[in-house]
Parts: sequence; C-alpha cells; structure tokens
Amino acid sequence: MLLELSNVHVAYGDAPAVWDASLEIDAGQIVSVVGPNGAGKSTLINAIAGILRPRHGKILIDGIDVSAIPGHRVCEHGVAIVPEGRRLFTQMSVQDNLELGAYRAAARSATRETMDDVFSLLPVLKDRRTQIAGSMSGGQQQMVAIGRALMARPRLLLMDEPSLGLSPLIVADMFRIIRRINERGVAVMLVEQNIHQALEVAHHAYVIEQGRIVTSGKPEALLRNPKIMEAYLGV
Repeated sequence: MLLELSNVHVAYGDAPAVWDASLEIDAGQIVSVVGPNGAGKSTLINAIAGILRPRHGKILIDGIDVSAIPGHRVCEHGVAIVPEGRRLFTQMSVQDNLELGAYRAAARSATRETMDDVFSLLPVLKDRRTQIAGSMSGGQQQMVAIGRALMARPRLLLMDEPSLGLSPLIVADMFRIIRRINERGVAVMLVEQNIHQALEVAHHAYVIEQGRIVTSGKPEALLRNPKIMEAYLGV
C-alpha cells in the first residue's frame, strides 16, 4: 500500500478538526475525498503532506510512519502537494517557479528531463516560461502549481481544491490533466468540492463530514446512492 492512514486525529490548538480518519491509497490510484465546506478535507491533506502534525494515529508511506517527521522529509518519500490557492511566487517567472519544485535531491538531478515532461503535459507553460507567474490567469497559475509539484517527481500527488475559482471550461481541462498524470503512474489524492467531477475521475472515494470519514466506496456506487448524496454531499 502506497499510503495508509490509521485513526488519524488532527487539531488546531484545543479545537479538533479531524477524528479517527483511516484511508488507503494504492499505487496508480486516484482517490477523491469529498464533503461539505469545513468538513476537514484540507486539514486531512495537509497532515499527509507534513504541514500539520497529527495528535494521534499513523500516516504510513510504503509502511513507514511519517506522521512525526518534518514536512520536507515527507517529500523525500515521494509526496508532493498542489496547495489550495496555488501559493506561487508571483513575482518570479513560470520557469523559476517550476525549478523550485525540484528541490528534492532525487528530482534535482533530473530537472531538465522533468521540465520537458511537464511542458509536454502542460504546453501552455512552455509557451509562457519567461512570463511572470502573477500576471497569468487563474487557470494558468493553477497549471504552474501542478507543474511545480510534478517537478518533485512524486509517486503520490496531493491536490487541495484544484478547481477553486476556475471557470467550468478550465475545470474540465484540469480534470483531463489529472487523468493524464495518473496514466503516467502517479497516484493522486484529490480533495475537492466539485463533487461530480471528483467522483467521476476517481477509482475510490471517501466522504468526510464534520471531521469524520462517514463512508467510502466506488464512486459510481456513491453517485447512485441518493441518501448519501443528499445527507452528506448536499446534492
């Protein structure tokens, strides 16, 4: 198993945000975590990335517990994140932003090769490689954030609300890119409010509500279950 969470509990100070979360992601899978605003989706993905430290439970990558190590060492286990809101260096060029993603030693030695792969996947970035990132559209900036994460040559790509604030046309393109990333052998964990798109692209899905994972299963089964769609997803 590539990623396994076992009874993970995350809190902000005295305020618990995620309780007893358990999930699994196998190599080559796309797994979506869906649920309403404030359910704990971003908290969960930030804990996996090493940005937040769990109070209890284990986060295992290839069977190794990474729940207590610094975030930069989580990256060394083949994990990269596309954070909510992109968080680019907006006064730097597209290429400079991409190169910053290749900070991991294993990725740094293959920077040129990886950048060629990113440009083949996201050709708009090749055409705009010298452009200042902050001058690009929201959709183009999201592609830079995805490309930057891919520069780390991850085996597991964490994506936190990648469709947030984007037009429907750009969102459709982005989900096609997610499929292509996965076809290249990268597992993807997708935290997303665009429920139908997130379920359609996934191999497996988890529903989180008020900090607890309340159900999981094949996306098509969740989409066919009106009680789940109404009670937990509000649709």
